[in-house]
Amino acid sequence: MPDHIHLFISTPPFEAPTDIVKVLKGVTAKRIFEKFPELKRKEFWGSGLWSPSYYVGTAGHVSAETIKKYIEGVKNRGRNSSTR
Repeated sequence: MPDHIHLFISTPPFEAPTDIVKVLKGVTAKRIFEKFPELKRKEFWGSGLWSPSYYVGTAGHVSAETIKKYIEGVKNRGRNSSTR
């Protein structure tokens, strides 16, 4: 999808989703700004690279393959809708 990403992560149950998201957003923003320093001078600096929001869902008794197929399906539907 052009405006968001899907991540399929397996983590121990004691890891808080909020902490995982903070680390992922912090580390990726730092690395992107290091690689593309010109972005700091543009629209992202001050407002942050990432939106403060996120969604977390649990898989329960669904297989990893089912989740991967779902993510691929969402990605493909997004590509098709953007070309209409």
